[in-house]
Amino acid sequence: MQQYVALLRLTPKGLQELGNSAARRKTSEDRVGSLGGRSIAFFITLGAYDFVQVFEMPSNAAMMQYALSARRDGFVEPLILPAFDIAKFNDILDNLSSREVTEGEPTHV
Repeated sequence: MQQYVALLRLTPKGLQELGNSAARRKTSEDRVGSLGGRSIAFFITLGAYDFVQVFEMPSNAAMMQYALSARRDGFVEPLILPAFDIAKFNDILDNLSSREVTEGEPTHV
């Protein structure tokens, strides 16, 4: 499963209905489950974003469907970041280091 980090900012509508946050979080987790994913962690944060949620989803398409649904509901504005665990990152590094770099070829990703 692919992993994602969502940075969530409450909209004016979300702030007005802050008392219903627990029910909306449950709706969110149910929606993620119906798309074949799961919520791994949820944090309330200080700063530019109000919440951080970590997901596993079966595909980018499933994550997009979730993000569009969240935006359509109007309570949060999500910023979705694909994430890689350390094992996947090590695989990427192994593939990168085993690849021959030719002269003049960019080495950044």
